[in-house]
Amino acid sequence: MNNLFKALLIVAAVLLAWMTYDSVTTPIEFNKERFARELQVVSRLVDIRTAETEYRNLNGDYTASLDTLINWIKTTDAKIVLKEGVLTDKQLEEGMTEKEAVKLGLIKRDTTYVPMAESLYGKNYPVDSLRYIPFSNGQEFELAKAEVVTGSAGIKVKVMCAKAPYTSYLSDLDKQELINLIETTEKLEKYPGLKFGDVEEANNNAGNWE
Repeated sequence: MNNLFKALLIVAAVLLAWMTYDSVTTPIEFNKERFARELQVVSRLVDIRTAETEYRNLNGDYTASLDTLINWIKTTDAKIVLKEGVLTDKQLEEGMTEKEAVKLGLIKRDTTYVPMAESLYGKNYPVDSLRYIPFSNGQEFELAKAEVVTGSAGIKVKVMCAKAPYTSYLSDLDKQELINLIETTEKLEKYPGLKFGDVEEANNNAGNWE
């Protein structure tokens, strides 16, 4: 009987030790993997933001369609203006402008065109992958756009946002840790995931990781 009791105590002690170890290591491992994945998600969001900014510069508004954005990147050329020559200190002191220098042939300009994808990201960028959230098994980023009124003058500003919820790229990790993370984030009234921009206020397309 004493031997059985001792055996049960040993089993209980081992189980308690394992539970204590697991309760400490699980959150650590979860956050380690979370932060590693978020580096790649943020990188993809930054690339989307780069494309959206240039899209608006050339078209006057953002797009809430990944199909439209990706097709535009793949089929549009970017204009590159090359400049040869600079104004000397003496010319600047004499009040010469760059426009005048161009007319006089002192500064030369040449316009060339390169694929938009190369202009934005360099050569061989996998443009089609831009739509997919890393570690999500093919889920796509959520895009939205709007127009908000800011300031006492009532100025209308075009805004957009791109989102990747925690559930998209952390769903295969510890379920309870994921639930805890979402609940904590929502209690702080923050978006449970990674995003840039906002469709309710102008924030210069800031990312919530910045």
